[in-house]
Amino acid sequence: MFTKNRLERESQTLQAMFLLYCQRHHGCQSKLCKQCQELQDYSLNRLKHCPFQQGKTTCAKCPIHCYKSEMRSRIKQIMRFSGPRMLLTHPILTIQHYLDSLRKEPQEL
Repeated sequence: MFTKNRLERESQTLQAMFLLYCQRHHGCQSKLCKQCQELQDYSLNRLKHCPFQQGKTTCAKCPIHCYKSEMRSRIKQIMRFSGPRMLLTHPILTIQHYLDSLRKEPQEL
């Protein structure tokens, strides 16, 4: 359906969301601040080790919560801010992410 690998696309979406958040909240331009970079690295590592890989839905619908609770609350804050704004800055990634969210919840491993 899509030309890009599902996980590559989700990684690109995460990176765009982090940059948008960091630009607006921390005044960064092309590079993330240390806090945002650490959280992005953590998120990308979680994505890389996702047990569902290509069959995954969005993390919000996942039956497995692989984020530590502190990290989960921080990433939710970033996604709540960046999500609606992504439609203006990255409309294709946003629509693809929405379509991915329509996938059925994967069965637990």
